[in-house]
Amino acid sequence: MKGDISHRLLKEAEKIEVEEATLKEKIWMELKKTFVVAAPATFTRFSTFGVAVISQAFIGHIGPVELAAYSLCFTCLLRFGNGVLLGMASALETLCGQAFGAKQYHMLGIYLQRSWIVLFMSACCLLPLYIFTNPLFIALGQDEKIAQACGYISHWFIFIVFSFIISFTCQMFLQAQSKNMIIAYLAAFSIGIHIFLSWLLTMKLEFGLAGALFSTVLAYWLPNVGQILFGFSMLAFKDLCPIVKLSISSGVMLCLELWYNTILVLLTGNLKNAEVAIDALAICLNINGWEMMISLGFLAAASVRVSNELGRGNAKGAKFSIIMTTLTSLCIGFVLFLVFLCLRGRLAYIFTTSEEVAEAVADLSPLLASSILVNSVQPVLSGVAVGAGWQRVVAWVNIASYYLVGIPIGVVLGYVWNMHVKGVWIGMLLGTLLQTIVLVVITWRTDWDKQVILARTRLNKWFVPESREDNQNVAA
Repeated sequence: MKGDISHRLLKEAEKIEVEEATLKEKIWMELKKTFVVAAPATFTRFSTFGVAVISQAFIGHIGPVELAAYSLCFTCLLRFGNGVLLGMASALETLCGQAFGAKQYHMLGIYLQRSWIVLFMSACCLLPLYIFTNPLFIALGQDEKIAQACGYISHWFIFIVFSFIISFTCQMFLQAQSKNMIIAYLAAFSIGIHIFLSWLLTMKLEFGLAGALFSTVLAYWLPNVGQILFGFSMLAFKDLCPIVKLSISSGVMLCLELWYNTILVLLTGNLKNAEVAIDALAICLNINGWEMMISLGFLAAASVRVSNELGRGNAKGAKFSIIMTTLTSLCIGFVLFLVFLCLRGRLAYIFTTSEEVAEAVADLSPLLASSILVNSVQPVLSGVAVGAGWQRVVAWVNIASYYLVGIPIGVVLGYVWNMHVKGVWIGMLLGTLLQTIVLVVITWRTDWDKQVILARTRLNKWFVPESREDNQNVAA
């Protein structure tokens, strides 16, 4: 009896100690939890994005037409497919994060397998875009030589699109459990191989564009070899329709964001001196993309932390995680804003030897730095939306901010006021800023206690009892 009383008193003391932790201790604990997810996620995204940028750097030394074609295909086609599949996969981020927080561990593997089915069907629907790229780009007013080269490159990109099915879903699956170091190791190995093969095939053996694209495809598929070892269960086919609905909402939300830059490049392709404009803009977007990998790491952290806390029923923990993740990402973004504002066009020579392109990059640098600052906050708020399951609401916010405000202003500034690329980019930046402000207001005014109830309702609705297949081992 005395032992039981002592044990209860000890537990009560521990509970009081946690509740009375100082703000400094709470911040430190939250930062540790955040960086456990954000650091590997950022590194993985750096490596994955680096594969495309390394390819661009080697292709840039093959010829200006090849560089423009690759830039157009990467920004428009690959990001289009990336947007669809990453968006569809983000439904898994919501479900796995909340299930892990609620300790429904055996459901993680089932959600993963359901997501594979949904993404495979989506990838098949995207195939016509990559098969008929040449006539499509000509119809959109792109230069005929560039469009013809795009038609060749896009056929290689089909293999990359299907690699996203395994890559994205396994990332979401492991991030929800804060176990994404294995993906970081695989990504590091892949980019190392890619650098060597790109040099060997393009510079040493002179296979040109085909050599660079072969190395790119291989680099995207290599990490999947380690990830594809996860098992499969027929329970994945049960209650598939609700997963499809949430996946579609997720896909629309993220696609509307990722396609925004695609439209920017397409609009640039119709301006005068399109080759220089596309090259300069593509270089700026790639530099911006590097910074975005940091923000996307914090997007993953925000999604995991919010979904885990909602699954646990901890509304205060979810709010505190949002504040800490947003402020941390903003501080990093502000430092990078100052760095790129000072560097201006010097980084352009990594991708090109053309002084004309480098001067165009220098002229766009203030807009690049501003985009980096805004993008340090916006993806984190999107991560909060994914963690809470707000994909449908954010999709409508994206439509209004990007497509009813940003793009029309960009067209007017770029074409009517003859500000060219700068005008188009200013309009797009204003749309992103508006979207960020709206998401801040939505997040600030949210009743997080109600979100806990909604998360519990969702998990109970799609819950499948443990079977003899021991799905819990999948999560382990």
